[in-house]
Amino acid sequence: MSADKGGDRKIAAENRKARYSYEILDVFEAGIALTGTEVKSLRGGKSNITDAYAAARGGSLQLYNAYIPEYLQANRFNHETRRPRQLLMHRREIGKLAAAVEREGMTLVPLEIYFNEKGRAKVKLAIGRGKKAHDKRESEKERDWKREQGRLLKQRD
Repeated sequence: MSADKGGDRKIAAENRKARYSYEILDVFEAGIALTGTEVKSLRGGKSNITDAYAAARGGSLQLYNAYIPEYLQANRFNHETRRPRQLLMHRREIGKLAAAVEREGMTLVPLEIYFNEKGRAKVKLAIGRGKKAHDKRESEKERDWKREQGRLLKQRD
């Protein structure tokens, strides 16, 4: 089930480094189990998922190392900033992702956390293979070339 739906979404956190560091093979959408203060803090937009990853533990999918800052208006009921958070997917999908990670040496990388049109927090999760240094240089050259092409075409007009 690919998660490339358009629609009305508000992005709360984005992992721009993931597309540079990983070769993205497939993208999935997962729900995320959050507390009330985490949701309010996510809506503020100060979250960071650059170093985050997902892993299957005990039949469920967990998101590790995602930083959601404390909600300032909450007092003693606040949440831990980097606690593991459960990702909500169908059991069959979790099995498929876990098998890909174990068997083929892939990584589950969150690309973005967003709120869908119903106001629910979702995670766009990708199966990725880590790029080597020469692959990263190649993608950087390609990006620079595309930028240069755009400049040249603008000058020509």
